Amino acid sequence: MKPGDLGQVAALHGKIYGDEHGFPIGFEMYVMESLAEFYRQFAEERDRVWVVESDGRMVGFLLLMHRAENSAQLRYFIIEKPFRGIGLGKELMKKWMEFFKEKKYQSAYLYTTSGLDPAISLYERYGFVRISEEQTENFGFPMLEILYRLEKA
Repeated sequence: MKPGDLGQVAALHGKIYGDEHGFPIGFEMYVMESLAEFYRQFAEERDRVWVVESDGRMVGFLLLMHRAENSAQLRYFIIEKPFRGIGLGKELMKKWMEFFKEKKYQSAYLYTTSGLDPAISLYERYGFVRISEEQTENFGFPMLEILYRLEKA
C-alpha cells in the first residue's frame, strides 16, 4: 500500500456503488471513515492489503483486517467492471484465504448487501456462510445488509 491508495479505495467504492447500485455519497463517507479505522489499527504482521492496478491506476482492492479473538474481517472487495469475469476476483479470494490460513485465524466475517450476486457466490464458494440479514437505511436509503461468517476448517 502506498500514499494515495486509501483515497482511491474510497473513490472506487463511491463511483462503483453509486453508478451500479444507486448508493448515495454517505456510503463513500462510511468507506473513508472505516479506512481511517483500518489505518489507525494496522498491524503489518496481521493485516494484508491487495491492490490491483492497470496502467498505474487502481482497478481492484481487497483487504484482511484483524479483529478481536483471533478473527479477521474481509473488507473493501471491489473490482472495476471491465476487469470482472476474468478470474481476478477468484485470485484475490485465493490470496485472502491463503493469508487467513497462514496467520491461523480462527474465524472471519464480512458484511455485504443484496444485489452483489457474483461476490456472494464467490464468498460462499470459499466457505463463508450467511448468518443474518437486516433491512437498514444506514446510508440514507433502504438496503438489505447480509452478514457472512467463516469458521476455520
